[in-house]
Parts: sequence; structure tokens; C-alpha cells
Amino acid sequence: MRNKASLTLDPRTPERIPPSPPDGRGRLVYRQSVWTRLTHWAWAVALFFLLLSGLQIFMARPDLYIGRQSGFDFDNAILSISAEVEDGALVGVTDVFGWRFETTGYLGVVDEGGVPAPKTFPGWMTIPSGRDLATGRVVHLFFAWVLLATLAVWLVASLANRHIRRDLALSRDELRRIPREVTSHARLSFRREPRYNPLQKLTYLAILFLVLPLMVLTGLTMSPGVNAWAPWMLDLFGGRQTARTLHFLLMLALLAFFVVHMFMVVFAGSVNEMRSMITGWFRADTEIPHD
Repeated sequence: MRNKASLTLDPRTPERIPPSPPDGRGRLVYRQSVWTRLTHWAWAVALFFLLLSGLQIFMARPDLYIGRQSGFDFDNAILSISAEVEDGALVGVTDVFGWRFETTGYLGVVDEGGVPAPKTFPGWMTIPSGRDLATGRVVHLFFAWVLLATLAVWLVASLANRHIRRDLALSRDELRRIPREVTSHARLSFRREPRYNPLQKLTYLAILFLVLPLMVLTGLTMSPGVNAWAPWMLDLFGGRQTARTLHFLLMLALLAFFVVHMFMVVFAGSVNEMRSMITGWFRADTEIPHD
């Protein structure tokens, strides 16, 4: 038998590394290439810092607008987080499409050393934890380039080793299976398939080729320097304020994906799923049933 330890770092495609013989627990298959694993963890780190530093930047203007204008003279805000004084006490208020919610302790007014303070987010939600727009921008820009660079590395590697075609492209049969997969996942019934199921493929394609590219483009559109040499980006997204709103909504989409992703990892078998993303090896069912 081959030395499994030597294969876990093998940069070749998983299809060229034979699975282990089946046993009572299934069979080990080499599911994730080294490039997939490295970029996966690089994205996890980058997106963590981008989220928290992005919220730090957002605190400088905790409002979202649609259109090219913004400010007190315009009625185009769709989200606003603020602190108000009611009956002599500070109250956090969040306004969403004209609907007002009191969010004291969470948004607008938070606890700072036992004292209510007018601040958009609690310290644990931002990097740095205090108000520091300059540092937040430096951190955000650095990890934005990390994200962009690793996306480029993943794309080149995935084209070279046929990861996109082999593991992400959806066949007609898989497209027809999507409703069945949705039902199966809703029932928390998971099959340990050697490769991604159709729902995974659809989700990963949407994240990698829609959400993340739009996140990068809307981020660039908010930069005055980029606007100087690519003014067409402002027209593409309907103005800097709309780009900022889209950037925020895409962040929420990524956050929702992360929550669902972690939920699925736990219920599908956290040890098996984590092993596949650390070593590349995934324990699949010996026989994969099809309805």
C-alpha cells in the first residue's frame, strides 16, 4: 500500500491518487488538492479581517444609500444606525427602509466599561476595537489584496489541474438533482459522496464567480483613485453610494454563507470534513445510493 502521508501533500489532481480499500467506515478518497486547501484557509483568514476592519470603516458613516448622492438633504437612505437621547437616556436606533428599531446594547449605543456609549458596533465586532478609521483602512486594504491574490492563484491552479471542470461544473443530471438535494439537506440527511454534491457546486460557483468578484469590484468603485482611471465603474454600479450599499449586502451574503457552511460541516461530520480540508483525505460511503 502507498504511504498515505506522502500523498497528502501531493499537488497532483485527486483523480490521479487512488482511494484506500473500503472498510466498514467507508473508503478514504483524496478529495481536496493542496491548492484548494491553501487558498481555502487563506480566504478564511482574509475574510475574517476584512469583515471586522470593514465594520470599523463603516462606523465612520453608519448609513447606506442608493444613488449618487448622500447626506441629510437627501431621502435615499435604506439603513441608518444612530444614537438618540430619549427621556435623558442614550438609545440606539436602527432605521431600515423607514422601519425604526431600538437596538440599544447592540447597535448605535453599546456598553463601554459599564457605561452606555454612542458607538455603532461593540468593540469585539471591529478591528481595531476602538474608533480608529486609519488603522481599519490599512488592515482592510492589506487583506483585500490578499484575497485578490489568492483568488488569482486559485483560478490559475484550478484551471491547470482541472478542478473547476472536474469538481465544480454541473452536468444536466446534477441540475435536475438540485431540488432533491435541497430536500435532503433540509432534513439534515447527508451522503458522504467522493465529490461535491450539486447543491455544493452551485453554492461554490456563486460565491467564487459572482459574490467575491462583485465584492472586489464594488470595493474598488469606492476608491477615488480607481474612479480617476476607471470612471466607468461608477456608471456600472450606479454611483459610489450604491456601490457601498452593494458591498455591504455582499458582506451579509458571505456572512450568511459562512453560518450555513459551518452548520453543514457540523451536521455532515465535522471530523471528516475538517480532515479533508487539512490533509485532503475524505471518508466517503463505499456505495453512493441514488434515488
